[in-house]
Amino acid sequence: MIIYGVALLAVCTLAGVIVGDFLGVLLGVKSNVGGVGIAMILLICARLYMQRKGGMSKECEFGVGFWGAMYIPVVVAMAAQQNVVTALHGGPVALLAAIGAVLVCGLTIALISRSHRGEPLPALEAPTPETAQVAPAGGR
Repeated sequence: MIIYGVALLAVCTLAGVIVGDFLGVLLGVKSNVGGVGIAMILLICARLYMQRKGGMSKECEFGVGFWGAMYIPVVVAMAAQQNVVTALHGGPVALLAAIGAVLVCGLTIALISRSHRGEPLPALEAPTPETAQVAPAGGR
């Protein structure tokens, strides 16, 4: 059921917040350190583990996919806004670090895309009637 996907997301979020708060205490910072990222990594790992063990139904996977897709943009937007406000109040060092991180990421992506000379991926084949999945009536 889709509710199991939501429950999995909630458990991972709660665990991420707890670990992020614990890291904040360890580092002497009065905030959550990486809790959202930890939660998403836990969600990805839990989903992959459950898929390999056969414990995730299609409905559960739809729930995880839907709420994961809704969760990421909202949290990233909130974190980006908070980071920009903090950086503006933190002075030029924080702004230089942010600009430097963006430049390093951009250069790394350019380097990887220019250095990869592999063969292109094969073309996708149209699904056959045997491999096509038909949704059951009623959406359940």
